[in-house]
Amino acid sequence: MATATREEVIQLLEQAYCMELETVTNYIANSVNLDGVRAEEIKKSLAADVTEELTHAQQLAQRIKQLGGRVPGSASIKLGTQVQPSEDTTDVVAVIHGVIEAEQAACTHYMRIIRACDGEDYVTQDLCIRLLAAEEEHLVLFRGFLKEYAKS
Repeated sequence: MATATREEVIQLLEQAYCMELETVTNYIANSVNLDGVRAEEIKKSLAADVTEELTHAQQLAQRIKQLGGRVPGSASIKLGTQVQPSEDTTDVVAVIHGVIEAEQAACTHYMRIIRACDGEDYVTQDLCIRLLAAEEEHLVLFRGFLKEYAKS
């Protein structure tokens, strides 16, 4: 992707903002809804990640504002692209797969923004590099959880 216009960068940031808010919503739901002894570590991890993902949304909102955009309100938030919490509250593996998918999508999207800003908007690029690093850390953690659950 060639260097994006300011408006295009704002749109990409708004999309990332919506993705982070959807992640927060799903992580809260899964951290509460999961049942069973095997679910406890996943629930704790997701509950802890809620704060970090919400901070990501706040950082994105600040950057949107700095670039001259308006942070979307609830009527403008686009949700529903992520895997939804399972109806089976003991299906820990489904939750792990959902987290992995959400984190991979976030990594892909942050890479898109990083490329779009290259050589032009170093502040947005730096923010998205830091967010990418955090998402990659979550991805590695949940891939590790999946390995452990695959043995069972």
